[in-house]
Amino acid sequence: MLNKLQLLITIIRVNLKIIFANKFIYFVLVGVGFYLLVAIIGLFDVDYYPDPEDVYTTILFPGLLLIFYPTAFGIQNDMDARTLEMLFGVPNYRYKVWFVRLLITLFTVYFILVLLSWLSVYLIVSVPVFEMAAHLMFPVFFIGSISFMVSTLIKNGNGTAAVMVLIGLVFWISAGFFDQSKWNIFLNPFDPPSDVYLTIWDETVFYNRLYLLIGSLLTILAGLFRLQKREKFIQ
Repeated sequence: MLNKLQLLITIIRVNLKIIFANKFIYFVLVGVGFYLLVAIIGLFDVDYYPDPEDVYTTILFPGLLLIFYPTAFGIQNDMDARTLEMLFGVPNYRYKVWFVRLLITLFTVYFILVLLSWLSVYLIVSVPVFEMAAHLMFPVFFIGSISFMVSTLIKNGNGTAAVMVLIGLVFWISAGFFDQSKWNIFLNPFDPPSDVYLTIWDETVFYNRLYLLIGSLLTILAGLFRLQKREKFIQ
């Protein structure tokens, strides 16, 4: 058991180095810096009365930023580290390697979101920490899975980043049209409309999260399927 645990720790540590390529810390700093800036501005604004819905919106951007780099630049990092061809030699490559990396990425981002939610209790307003982080993970996971799929199509980190910025803008603009419907990717579950029964709102949030989860899984499977085609990546 001890040997298996040591092996697991080694696998996680090696994959973290490849996934984040020593640049992830900059995305963490920018995300946390943005959060602290908004929180500090709110503290000095006497007319600002924050609610959990404000905390959700404040933490959403850092969450999207944190998932962006490892999913958009993951394949590029493998190419730069010259580990891509070696990984294609592993049987069932998409399941044994990249799936584990995606899980590591998601757990890392979730852990940081929990910390930011916990920090919000002291800096902004009391919020349900784990519930807040869990709800944030749905849009974050969805955007990250699309970024991962796009990276398997473009096979270049900078190109993927450019496409994802455009996709993100489309989603952000469309959120204004869908507003508080179940089709709004950035639906805020802590901001129920005043003219809707809570039971209907809970149903709307449930289906929104369900659609985001299904969309995330489908895009990840599409990306993993493309990673089976070795000749498209090894030249």
